[in-house]
Amino acid sequence: MVETVAPTDLLRWIPLLPLFGALVHGVLLALVRRALPRGLVIALSVGAPALAFVVTLLGFFQLRALPGSSVGLVDEVYTWIGAGRVVAEMSFLLDPLSVVMCLVVLGVGTLIHVYSIGYMDDDHREDGGFQRFFCYLNLFLCAMLMLVLGDNLLVLFLGWEGVGLCSYLLIGFWYGDRWNAYCGLKAFVVNRIGDFGFLIGIFLLLWALADVGATLNFRELEAALPRIVERSVAVPGWLGGSWRLTTLIGVCLFVGAMGKSAQIPLYVWLPDAMAGPTPVSALIHAATMVTAGVYMVCRMSFLYEAAPGASALIAWTGAITALFAATIAITQTDIKKVLAYSTVSQLGYMFLAAGCGAYSAAIFHVGTHAFFKALLFLGAGAVILALHHEQDTDRMGGLRRRLRRTHAVFLVGVLAIAGLPPFSGFFSKDEVLLSAWLAHDVPGHQWLWAIGVVTAAITAFYMFRLHFRTFAGASRVEPQVEHHGIHEPAATVLWPLYVLAFFAIVGGFAGLPQAYGDLLGVPDSNSLSNFLRRVVRTQEHHVAHSTEFALAGVATLAAALGAAGAWLLYVARPELPARIRSGAGALHRLLANKYYVDELYDALFVRPLIALSDHVLFRGIDAGLIDGVAVNGSARFVRSLADDALKYLQGGLTQGYLITMVAGTFAVLAWLLAA
Repeated sequence: MVETVAPTDLLRWIPLLPLFGALVHGVLLALVRRALPRGLVIALSVGAPALAFVVTLLGFFQLRALPGSSVGLVDEVYTWIGAGRVVAEMSFLLDPLSVVMCLVVLGVGTLIHVYSIGYMDDDHREDGGFQRFFCYLNLFLCAMLMLVLGDNLLVLFLGWEGVGLCSYLLIGFWYGDRWNAYCGLKAFVVNRIGDFGFLIGIFLLLWALADVGATLNFRELEAALPRIVERSVAVPGWLGGSWRLTTLIGVCLFVGAMGKSAQIPLYVWLPDAMAGPTPVSALIHAATMVTAGVYMVCRMSFLYEAAPGASALIAWTGAITALFAATIAITQTDIKKVLAYSTVSQLGYMFLAAGCGAYSAAIFHVGTHAFFKALLFLGAGAVILALHHEQDTDRMGGLRRRLRRTHAVFLVGVLAIAGLPPFSGFFSKDEVLLSAWLAHDVPGHQWLWAIGVVTAAITAFYMFRLHFRTFAGASRVEPQVEHHGIHEPAATVLWPLYVLAFFAIVGGFAGLPQAYGDLLGVPDSNSLSNFLRRVVRTQEHHVAHSTEFALAGVATLAAALGAAGAWLLYVARPELPARIRSGAGALHRLLANKYYVDELYDALFVRPLIALSDHVLFRGIDAGLIDGVAVNGSARFVRSLADDALKYLQGGLTQGYLITMVAGTFAVLAWLLAA
């Protein structure tokens, strides 16, 4: 049955407002070649997402006022594609899932815009760097909102590609540095690999419904799902010989999510994306681009519910990625790199929940992660500003007394991501782990839970390690940095941190599990899950409160042990880490070098592709065949013909020309007579 929706003209303004800001900046910089005064740049750039947030709030209240039979609001702008039976509308959908994502994206995104005013204040380059930065930020938000609000897979894919392009522009923003340009290109290329799988999934959906009218509209796809479930496709024998079509489509779409949300084996772009300015890291890694894959899987939950094989793949990929990235973060010393690997790990938690059928738990962790990860990145940016762009924690320490406010909010973020009660990460991580424990349909679900608990302990360890190495102990700050002074950043940098810290503390209560609600006497306490239930498939599990509390206790104990271990090594016995490093030399090098995955990819894929491109495509085909034979070869042939033959026909003797003309005349006459 196709769900009913209510028409509206409101939703188009949500992506259009940031697009308007980006267009004004782009036209002025690229065509008029004049930069706006900074006050106008700030008003336009920050005002656009703030106004879009207000419009989203209006949409939220309209959504809440709809009757129970309506699932959401739809704004049909125009028919984008009409080719035979394939029709795709440029339309936007605001339902419980998209409104939660929009509020998170725009709320956190607006705060990052405000933060960027202070962070980018010293950018006075002649290429209009300050205005160009906000142009890219606005364009990025527009693309992300298109992705979230898209009423069909085609509009979602338009936004999907848009955030990929904007991430390339933002990561390589300081393009004068070759490393930054390389990192931007790496993110762009790796995401295209995942997008290839995503496109195949879309084409398979169109093919499956071609005989009844192909559609990519989410509600129509859900209604047509029984026709897709019935079909099977042949696959190579080593894959079993035959798969259900839903499984194949689910796997292909998930390949796209692997690239966008940095899961094994396509996670390698995300840590290097730290080359961009810190607000970019916060925007990409907290609330927007990296969560796109999780959002897509939750949006397609009706399909994944019918594809248990694909769901199991998602759950195991998420769990392995979470553990894998967490172990790498243990040995990193760059403050942003630690946070980058923690992002990869936390995304693994989200996919673990989605693969176990707990889509609302996945979105819950998306929301809390947006708050505490944006807080941690922006807090790290405040430290970097205070230390005059120093990022190595080997050259920090003892900053708690000098950056008291930054230290306080950063500690809130650490407590939240460590999953300690009552901070937001505790409740959302608890829901993720509970979903793994109860996912009896997923093979090895209790191993998934165990991996999640071990990862929670490692997460607490490396986050408190980062905190202690930055703020505790003796100062290791370089003398030249001390000479320039260390002080708290400007108010425009600090105030967004206060707001994010507030939500990092209380945000978890939006999805307070019912076990805690019953303890506190709050009926229907899990308001987020209840709100999402209308559009996101949720498997019902019944578990005793005592079991739920016991599982939460184990996870909390693991996190506490991780935090205590960090305190022992980096506060109480700071001489121990050096001994451990020397004692576990090979293991430490393996983790410090990130399991040599980049080197492995370089040897297996990058170098062979470069060699193929250089020796075959460039030297063989381009330079040899096209330039050498087709272009230069034809020129050499004409020149040779003229030098060796045609020049003898032009000797300059009138007698010769006369003989040739007479011979030609006789030849023509003979041919005419013969005809």
